[in-house]
Amino acid sequence: MEAVITVVGQDKVGILAAVCTVCAGANVNVEEVTQRILRNTFAMIMLVDLSRASIDFTAFAEALRQKGEELGVDIRCTRQEMYDAMHRI
Repeated sequence: MEAVITVVGQDKVGILAAVCTVCAGANVNVEEVTQRILRNTFAMIMLVDLSRASIDFTAFAEALRQKGEELGVDIRCTRQEMYDAMHRI
């Protein structure tokens, strides 16, 4: 299963590292990353592979949300199939 992680918030050192640490801790592989700094706002989208994850999707998404609270940024994780379903006719 694939998922999309989005991160938005005030830019600071260590955001990417913190999100990747949560992924590594759950055995989730980061496949693609794009990020930008927009007038001091950090914006990132990651595509991750959860097929070998050591925890279920809900626990992983919650771990990311909690890390976002610690960092003062908004982190959300959505299953790729949700995006696929929204774009089917």
